[in-house]
Amino acid sequence: MSRSVSAVPFLPHNCTVDQTQDADTEDIKAVVDGIDGIKLSQGLALGLGDFDLIRVIGRGSYAKVLLVRLKKNKQVYAMKVVKKELVHDDEDIDWVQTEKHVFEQASSNPFLVGLHSSFQTESRAHHSLHVSLLHRFYAAEICIALNFLHEKGIIYRDLKLDNVLLDHDGHIKLTDYGMCKEGIRPGDTTSTFCGTPNYIAPEILRGEDYGFSVDWWALGVLMFEMMAGRSPFDIITDNPDMNTEEYLFQVILEKPIRIPRSLSVKAASVLKGFLNKDPKERLGCQVQTGFIDIKAHTFFRNIDWEQVRRTKDTSLH
Repeated sequence: MSRSVSAVPFLPHNCTVDQTQDADTEDIKAVVDGIDGIKLSQGLALGLGDFDLIRVIGRGSYAKVLLVRLKKNKQVYAMKVVKKELVHDDEDIDWVQTEKHVFEQASSNPFLVGLHSSFQTESRAHHSLHVSLLHRFYAAEICIALNFLHEKGIIYRDLKLDNVLLDHDGHIKLTDYGMCKEGIRPGDTTSTFCGTPNYIAPEILRGEDYGFSVDWWALGVLMFEMMAGRSPFDIITDNPDMNTEEYLFQVILEKPIRIPRSLSVKAASVLKGFLNKDPKERLGCQVQTGFIDIKAHTFFRNIDWEQVRRTKDTSLH
């Protein structure tokens, strides 16, 4: 049973990557423990030996992400490697399988990172992914990506700047599906407390059941960061009691969000819509008309949504 998945960035195949100078040889050596690979997505039979390992580009509690190059076509990928010894119980296995499943579904959407292939060695599972980061247009692309996931019954639950990547044509791709929740129909809810602290929606902090609303809240936070260059919950203080996660949550729950005067009326309006602390009143959260309401908002009114979908094949440079 394969026990892992997730994502990071794709680089154009003609980019130059030093294969040895910056390589984290100790970490890479720890990964190379066998090539029992078989599998997957495109009907390919791939193993660790089919890739040149370049460097470690990310670390987490369960996994590392390597920059790799597929030998046969010199294409650069990100490979997530999960240590099986850290995947102990059914909940861990479910997490791994859920992330892999979301990767596979995401492959059919241009604004989501998809899975290229998957295989495993005796002690690790490997997943290589195509990857592909500012204002109205990027917000529209992210909206399309989130709506796609929601239509598939998936709450993303980890939208943040770190998980918004740019492909070589300048289009966004969302990545990292480790916190996704599947099987959610319109009106359904879940209750797991999870997310990145600065992006967690008020309903999660209040211990309420929640649905797709938490993704639209996170989009509001992310759009605020893109437009204002800072978090809506920035705390500048020398008081150590105000630099805690607990105080951050208090700010999210209780403090009014102050929109910079430098932003346009339309931008301020859409931020207030997404950052409404009441999910019933939040932009995008009406069960029947959520995405329609977003597309109709004055901030997005001049966006040709079908053209945005089509421009995945057009360079923004």
